[in-house]
Amino acid sequence: MDYLKTVVPSQLTAERGPNLVVINPGSANIRIGLATHDIPFNIPHCIARYTSQVPKKNVQDQMLNSQITTAQHMEREKAYDIIASLLKIPFLDEEVANNSFPRKMGRVDGYNPHNSKKETAFTWTDVYEKEPNSSLPLGSSINEGVANESLDQHEGSSSKELTSSKPKFRQFIFGEEALKISPTEPYCLRRPIRRGHLNISQHYPMQQVFEDLHAIWDWILIEKLHIPLNQRNMYSAILVLPDTFDNREIKEMLTLVLRDLRFSSAVVHQEGLAAVFGNGLSTACVVNIGAQVTSVICVEDGVALPTTEKTLPFGGEDISRCLLWTQRHHQTWPQIRTDILTKPIDLLMLNRLKETYCEIKEGELDAVTVVHSYEDGLPAGSHKTRLTALNVPPMGLFYPLLLVPDVYPPPPRSWFHDYEDMLEDTWHLDFSRRSDISDGLYPGMNVGLPMWDTYPVFTARPKKEEKVGIAEAITSSILSTGRIDLQRKLFCSIQLIGGVGLTSGLVPVVEERVLHAIPSNEAIDTVEVLQSRTNPIFVSWKGGVILGILDFGRDAWIHREDWIRNGIHIGNGRKYKDSYFLQAQAMCYINS
Repeated sequence: MDYLKTVVPSQLTAERGPNLVVINPGSANIRIGLATHDIPFNIPHCIARYTSQVPKKNVQDQMLNSQITTAQHMEREKAYDIIASLLKIPFLDEEVANNSFPRKMGRVDGYNPHNSKKETAFTWTDVYEKEPNSSLPLGSSINEGVANESLDQHEGSSSKELTSSKPKFRQFIFGEEALKISPTEPYCLRRPIRRGHLNISQHYPMQQVFEDLHAIWDWILIEKLHIPLNQRNMYSAILVLPDTFDNREIKEMLTLVLRDLRFSSAVVHQEGLAAVFGNGLSTACVVNIGAQVTSVICVEDGVALPTTEKTLPFGGEDISRCLLWTQRHHQTWPQIRTDILTKPIDLLMLNRLKETYCEIKEGELDAVTVVHSYEDGLPAGSHKTRLTALNVPPMGLFYPLLLVPDVYPPPPRSWFHDYEDMLEDTWHLDFSRRSDISDGLYPGMNVGLPMWDTYPVFTARPKKEEKVGIAEAITSSILSTGRIDLQRKLFCSIQLIGGVGLTSGLVPVVEERVLHAIPSNEAIDTVEVLQSRTNPIFVSWKGGVILGILDFGRDAWIHREDWIRNGIHIGNGRKYKDSYFLQAQAMCYINS
């Protein structure tokens, strides 16, 4: 401990970081890098596989609710009008010419600092292999998970000459390149994690999900971090996993890292808890607004409080979908075929428009921009238009009926028949002794509430809240702690992480709406959102770095041989246990 008080942080990172790989997987993106990196690689978490058969659909996402019902449409319109009255803009079907609201225009092309980025069209991915004389990245052909792996043969050609000259398809394509493949190409896009859980269903078998995860992570390790398979026994992995993951999913992640990717050892940390350490805090209410899921959890003195967790099934991608719906309703969207379900490249475009123009402020918010159309492999078309009501979609975080999140089918029920509970009945322990709650993979933490109402196990766990906005979820989470001193501290220590946390104008609205959501009989009159010390997108990953570097005893780490041979039970039969002393180390380091 004395060493931690005197050592320079950069020296500690240089000593202990080069052999630590920090992995923070999400539904839309995976953040991964060495502990010595300032920021990680942030790569779309998807894979496109070549198929010799004509696929029924080029995106394997198994959406059940891709069509909005009449009732949902009416609820969405009602939510829009409530938001419009708050923002002092016309109602959904109100004629702009007949109202007296002051008009505020967003910055137009010539004055927008994001101008060069927003007007650059995406280009379709080249799905063919490069010529043999082209330079390939080191190690790109030594592993089964790499891109550009050639096919052995194509369908019959009339001659050897034609066969040798015919371009060959890349067998695997990863990341953003996979999202920019034309729908006419013979590829099937898969996302192994959706809405905060493994995307297992009758259409996407468990084995295929694991194979895709292995291929994606292996490709990143080789192509981005330059760590080939035969060197990974010299590296350890820090898994910073979503709060929504349950026991079975966590164990599968450990098996993937230790058995398949062959790291020498690994440790698991909870995303919300890592975010607190990433910002140098000890106590906070962490609101993680991801691409597809929003989670809320409170942390006190470096320990997550399990009963405070809330999971909301919406995120940044739902705001992008709402942006498209809003523009189409106002007839400001060009007459082009924009379909984010079958053309992921359209979702990339909408995400960029949302990040550039959407903010929360009173008054009408319009902006002139260029929208691109992507049709059947043709070059992108440009359409100049004026988008309107750009401050409405982000307000869906507070009125989720506006977003109408898609519904995904649950995995087969046999998936949940996991009788080896990693929590070891910690739900029945006395929560007043927080240091004794750490018998699970996460210290004192409910490892992910189920996203499906039919979830058959762990009925003793607190039920989720799915149909409330983030203000109500934050308020409910903090008040559930039951202690007025802690509640006051948490209400003044709200931390927004995730890409949506960068939305201009979000912080004051969160503070105002949370304050109004607190019951009048509660003696609390102050709400404050703390400014993040690092990029909100990477703060959980950074927290994983800090926790990994400061873990000198490594009591919580699992070694590859132990995991393969014994599973959860390690050494002389003890459960995998997170080290409470590790948290004390981190707090000493942060506060020194």
